[in-house]
Amino acid sequence: MTFFEISNLTFQYDKGNEHVLSGFSIQLEQGEVVGVLGQSGCGKSTLLRLIAGLEAPRSGRISIGGTTMVDSNVFVSPESRGVGMVFQDYALFPHLTVENNILFGLHRLTKKERAARLDEMLGLVQLREYAKRYPHELSGGQQQRVAFARALAPRPSILLMDEPFSNLDADLKGKIRDELKQLLRAANMTSILVTHDKEDADAICDRIVLLERRAAVTV
Repeated sequence: MTFFEISNLTFQYDKGNEHVLSGFSIQLEQGEVVGVLGQSGCGKSTLLRLIAGLEAPRSGRISIGGTTMVDSNVFVSPESRGVGMVFQDYALFPHLTVENNILFGLHRLTKKERAARLDEMLGLVQLREYAKRYPHELSGGQQQRVAFARALAPRPSILLMDEPFSNLDADLKGKIRDELKQLLRAANMTSILVTHDKEDADAICDRIVLLERRAAVTV
């Protein structure tokens, strides 16, 4: 059953003459992990910004869990979409400990609920013993796991990942990809990974969509 759907999405920057995306469509089932593969400039990151609500399309429709996020009549604000994001540089708050980074998006929960969710996330990413440390005291792989825990903690409907392995060395990358695949499966998290590296997509994704300029092909 379709959980996430994009229909005929078209986007063009105000000062641009070309469509960055033209008639893009895709469907994901609950818990499915899909890779969007393509070179720089093909619209991968723009696609994520459109899903998150950080950009508005010229036309098309995006729905999550059967609810329309954007179409010709509707635009749901980013904070109300239930979208989690993991960035290339992790974007951790350097002045906050691991536990406070993870707790950052849980202000709507009660104190007891926040504590329970924090413990669950620390256990999921195997970082309980690092809860009081700051980002600069962690390895690159540990920082990435904190970033995933922070993104997953509010229970997003869908997780978007923008080149999350690009800052890791080759030896660490393989280990982290395996850990992430297990983490996403354990959380049954519907996810989209954008990358230019086919090995990254092959390692964790159920299927891959090749995004070329203004066109997409499933591979």
